[in-house]
Amino acid sequence: MNLRELQYLVAVDEERHFHKAAARCFVSQPTLSGQLKKLEQELGVLLVERNTRQVAMTDAGAAVAEMARKVLADVKGIQEIAQGFEDPMAGELHAGLIPTIAPYLLPVIIPALGKAYPKLKLWLHEYQTSVLLEKLRRAELDFLILALPVETDKFSELDLFKEAFQLALPSGEDLASQPMITMGDLNNREMLLLEEGHCLRDQALDVCFMAGATENAAFHASSLETLRFMVAEGMGMTLMPELAVPKKQTKKDAIRYIPFKDPKPSRRIGLLYRKGSYREQAFRNIQGLIQGKVSDL
Repeated sequence: MNLRELQYLVAVDEERHFHKAAARCFVSQPTLSGQLKKLEQELGVLLVERNTRQVAMTDAGAAVAEMARKVLADVKGIQEIAQGFEDPMAGELHAGLIPTIAPYLLPVIIPALGKAYPKLKLWLHEYQTSVLLEKLRRAELDFLILALPVETDKFSELDLFKEAFQLALPSGEDLASQPMITMGDLNNREMLLLEEGHCLRDQALDVCFMAGATENAAFHASSLETLRFMVAEGMGMTLMPELAVPKKQTKKDAIRYIPFKDPKPSRRIGLLYRKGSYREQAFRNIQGLIQGKVSDL
């Protein structure tokens, strides 16, 4: 039995598909299947039921996969200890980011991280919050950048920055001529929002509730860029996080972005990692770099 076989088993348990599990592990499907058969022979028990339609775990397979997750997490911890003593800013780190942050923050920080810490290799993963938290718990990711707070006591958090919202609306709307607006200006307005699963949707709903605005229930977007397209087409208005707002605007633009007067609606962005991680110093160094770059914007 080796760690690679355990990784294959966990991948099959979570993907329930040999091709997807193999792609996730960066091996061919025959290689993955062959290694699992070898593991079954070594353990003397069937772990995976195979047929032409689907992959199912046996009771033994599910139990072994759960134990394998713990073993792989412990191995990850050992690697973190060794890396922390050698050089906390060298080696690999797997970072997870939510979709409403990743496309806008990464271009700002990745060049700076590469310059400041050339020995650090970052693997970047983009998922919604619930998936990120589960992957962090299973030690598949080392840290997350997402909107806080999250309901868990298993992780430690570091504050990164507060991100204000701006109102994005068609340039022909009556509010488009205002240099700044208040929350009261949204009273009785209808807002375009993201679909279920995005934490930004919940934050925007909170703002709508406080401002007396309502949700446009006829359309839910899958991304901020879809929301931006809908606003540009004159379909309504939405709240846009500040990092996603273009730095330059002209009178010819189809969308106007208007900041709020104080108190500005905003969201809190932070870094999350497993309690007791030996890479904590690396996370704190990344925290400082991000705070510096965002403050310069």
